[in-house]
Amino acid sequence: MRRRDFIRRSLAGAATVTLAGAPLQLVSACSPKKKSGGCPELKLSFQEGTAPGNSLNEKLDYMESLGIVGFEPRGGNLAGRVGEIQQALSGRNIKVSAICAGFSGFILAEDPSAKAEFDTTMRDIVAAAGELGSTGVIMVPAFNGQKPCRPHTLETRDYLTEQLHELGEYALKCGTTVILEPLNRGEAFYLRQVADAAAICRDAKSAGVKCMGDFWHMQEETSDYAAFMSAGPEYLQHVHVASRGHRVMPGEDGEVDNYLDGMRALKEMGYDKYVSFECGTNGDRAVTLPAAVALLREQWQKA
Repeated sequence: MRRRDFIRRSLAGAATVTLAGAPLQLVSACSPKKKSGGCPELKLSFQEGTAPGNSLNEKLDYMESLGIVGFEPRGGNLAGRVGEIQQALSGRNIKVSAICAGFSGFILAEDPSAKAEFDTTMRDIVAAAGELGSTGVIMVPAFNGQKPCRPHTLETRDYLTEQLHELGEYALKCGTTVILEPLNRGEAFYLRQVADAAAICRDAKSAGVKCMGDFWHMQEETSDYAAFMSAGPEYLQHVHVASRGHRVMPGEDGEVDNYLDGMRALKEMGYDKYVSFECGTNGDRAVTLPAAVALLREQWQKA
């Protein structure tokens, strides 16, 4: 027997013996996966400033005309707007998706007054989010410009998971969650990748602590698919989308605006939350916005 044939047959035999003695779960994990169930719906959402209109009702009318089913309001003064938003959404096929921040201070502040401000305002927003049936309140542990900030150490991470556990349990009592958002390094040093956010969710040990991915910030990732899969359906609670060159409407940056890799992950995991626009436009909103919606739906079908 030639040396090459001997090696090939020996390796094949070893693989057979290994799999024969392996647990059934491991053998299954090595087998090709079959997609189960139907294709999940692409649930598009607009942030409050995305749709044209002079009033909330005008914006919602426009969103309905495009088949948008999610509304992402700002968190500032949310408690005072609960009635307004509930009334505006009454009878519509649009629900509140996530709440976009709006709190004061930050969770990793070294200044006790800034931390106390965060605790108070964040809990007010979380309570209002629960009243609105929101999927959660988006938060960033610390932006680059927020100082003095706790150092990027293991002790700080332990502190963060402890604080998030308390906040997550409060959010659950309110019927919602808190959602960690990783940002690119130009905006935040502490949390930059979806897998890091998912690991913090895990270590917070609260079902009220979730995370999200933002296609714009995810240019820090090596793979959109891997980023979303690292969180999986257990932790991935929200998604933001924008063009991938200049953070305008999807499609305005041409061929670079390709979301297929990430969408494939979302479809495979059965993602049933919202993909929400967080972007401006360089063109006529009446033209670029419908085109962006059409592009995302087309890519969703192809993914």
